[in-house]
Amino acid sequence: MEPSRLRRAVQAARSTASELGLQVDDVAVVHDSDRVALRLVPCGVLARVAPSGHLADSEFEVEVARLLADVDAPVAGLDLRVEPRVHVRDAFAVSLWTYYEPVGSSIAPADYADALLRHHAALRRIDLDAPHVTDRVAAAQGEVSDRERSPELSGADRELLRGTLAGLSAAVGVDRAGEQLLHGEPHPGNLLNTRRGPLFVDLATCCRGPVEFDLAHAPEEVAEHYAGADLELLHRCRALNWAMFSAWRWRRDDRMPDRDHWRAEGLRRVRAALDHCGPG
Repeated sequence: MEPSRLRRAVQAARSTASELGLQVDDVAVVHDSDRVALRLVPCGVLARVAPSGHLADSEFEVEVARLLADVDAPVAGLDLRVEPRVHVRDAFAVSLWTYYEPVGSSIAPADYADALLRHHAALRRIDLDAPHVTDRVAAAQGEVSDRERSPELSGADRELLRGTLAGLSAAVGVDRAGEQLLHGEPHPGNLLNTRRGPLFVDLATCCRGPVEFDLAHAPEEVAEHYAGADLELLHRCRALNWAMFSAWRWRRDDRMPDRDHWRAEGLRRVRAALDHCGPG
């Protein structure tokens, strides 16, 4: 966020928590993008703050967390001292979560796969109306098809992304019999190593599709420990994920740090992933 907007987001989180009886002496920025994650000290809260235009996404995330708490999913939980809801303050949507102190530096592939397997099992036990993977792909297609929204994307790269998104979306969505609820983006940045074990965060990306779509976000070694994965479908999902990632980076208003690097790297990853896909 821009500095002035970030200051307002911090104040919104501080005021919300304080009015709910939680002590806030200091605030530390844990993650800063279009939405921010803030550690509130000493109350042990992680505040997730988004512009109020993302209110529906924040409310969806809270609902996912609330449902998964009842089925012992390996996910970060909402703060139990306050009502599980989103608070709107000064044009921001604020949700309050438990802060987990990170431990260690990395999660072994076998432990990563185990956490994802348990998470998928928990997701099969809840009833939730969630978008399909292909709905998210369609949103990415909209970005690369609209030259005004992605003006700096070259013609050749635009066709690469458009063709990849269209072709692989059809391939991923063809067999819906084996689909289920997914995390949506269980990449390493969304899996915390805590004293309670690995816990997934950022639940607003929950969607419906094949488990390989989730598995494609994880390091490649994780698939070796995930029983029953369709490797051909996994390769296609990995290419699809990088195409979606690239589509977001070429948005005119994208604010990802080091965006120019990730624009080039994303396209490189798309081409590399497509090389591993089988014909068709």
